[in-house]
Amino acid sequence: QVQLVESGGGLVQAGGSLRLSCADSGRTFDSYVMGWFRQVLGKEREFVARITGRNTYYADSVKGRFTISRDTAKSTVYLQMNNLKPEDTAVYYCAAGGPGGIEARNYGYWGQGTQVTVSS
Repeated sequence: QVQLVESGGGLVQAGGSLRLSCADSGRTFDSYVMGWFRQVLGKEREFVARITGRNTYYADSVKGRFTISRDTAKSTVYLQMNNLKPEDTAVYYCAAGGPGGIEARNYGYWGQGTQVTVSS
């Protein structure tokens, strides 16, 4: 069973960096597409990045600033976020399973979310 647990969120000034981690305690995610989404209260969940094997794909809004990676030995996927902007403030969610892609409905498993706040 897939159980995703995010960590690494927090408060950072604009221009700063954070690294989010998503661990699969069920250790079954090796074959899954993994994604990161974010959501601001009152808005739809927004695609950020995904990884399938070694292939990665990013939303235009984060391209060049964020990097998704995975460590299969640790059953963990990471989101390195650099040059953060106030508009990056959101709850960030890790997702796994399903056909993947950029739509949240295509993922079968979700973590509980971690808050990222970027101050100006």
